Amino acid sequence: MKETRMIRVMGIQKDKKGEENKIELVTEGTFYDKKESLYIVYEESEISGMEGATTTLKIEGKNKVSMKRFGSSDLQLVFEKGKSFISQYNTQYGNFEMEIFTKKLDVDLQDNRRKGDIEIHYDLWIGGLADTTNQLKIQLI
Repeated sequence: MKETRMIRVMGIQKDKKGEENKIELVTEGTFYDKKESLYIVYEESEISGMEGATTTLKIEGKNKVSMKRFGSSDLQLVFEKGKSFISQYNTQYGNFEMEIFTKKLDVDLQDNRRKGDIEIHYDLWIGGLADTTNQLKIQLI
């Protein structure tokens, strides 16, 4: 059964010079369970710089979170603590190889997995263009 709830997505990206870029998006998300996983689907906005993209989060227990984004940019990431993941980042400006390394993954959900927090800390490298440290926090309100 699908249901709609509010979510807050907060991201902090820090480059090697120490410069930070913060975003916060509060939006409606569609929640549904499929097999053992919780899915959350939401639309990106101009605030996130990815207007026209749809993001799907797949929460597989406490140890794995996947993110797929499609629309104005296409991307797939898999977050598992202590593991690297390599994928393609397809944008209107071209396609780039992307690698992430997950340093922290905290999934703390209650109320039948409809409230709580997901916090992810990871390093990101994009084919010679970016080398950043990132924090992503998703609050299910």
